[in-house]
Amino acid sequence: MLNKEVTELKVTPEVVNELLKKRIFEHTEKEVKEQQIGVVTGLAYTQFGGDILPIEVNHFPGKGGLVLTGKLGDVMKESATIAYDYVKSKYESFGIPKEVFETNDVHIHVPEGAVPKDGPSAGVTITTAIVSSLTNRPVPQNLGMTGEITLRGLVFPIGGLREKSISANRSGLTKILVPAKNMKDLDDIPDEVKAALEIVPCTTYSDVFENVFGEKIDIKDPTLPLVPQKHEEKAKN
Repeated sequence: MLNKEVTELKVTPEVVNELLKKRIFEHTEKEVKEQQIGVVTGLAYTQFGGDILPIEVNHFPGKGGLVLTGKLGDVMKESATIAYDYVKSKYESFGIPKEVFETNDVHIHVPEGAVPKDGPSAGVTITTAIVSSLTNRPVPQNLGMTGEITLRGLVFPIGGLREKSISANRSGLTKILVPAKNMKDLDDIPDEVKAALEIVPCTTYSDVFENVFGEKIDIKDPTLPLVPQKHEEKAKN
């Protein structure tokens, strides 16, 4: 256009590909086209922006072991362990027979094993994948989630909500679950993304469970203060 040989140019995806050539950066595309068991879509924040983070969980006969694969950092390994221990501690609420943990190994895998992954924000995603696998409950394919999980089932806030929301919309998700304390960050999300996404705040894992599986679950509210047990005083001689 600078030499006036072209006075008008209609920009289409084909024109962009022709001018910019091979793509340098790729984003993860949603592979699951229908609801599956043990497969949950998380949301990640990377140096290149937001991306989706599929997490897979399977279980098989074993001795109660936990297997983690996918080049996970220390913090993400801790999140996986916390998620597993939380599910074990609430097995009755989830309807999981206690012996399942004694006679099975659980394998948590985050695909693209050569790509380093770290951070606590996959906690609720891992928890959901474990529950789905151990209870045979399918997870909606249009749903994504992000949030740190604690041993008491609280959902803690995360960073990069703007980038994660954009990636969710770009990947075809229509609903995402986010920590309630991150709702203050909605102003950072583009209006067109907010119009396309249902963004649901969650305070505890009970909120996550209800939105994923469509069932209310009876878990004692972890925000309530713990009541110390009373010990009988020793009889005085």
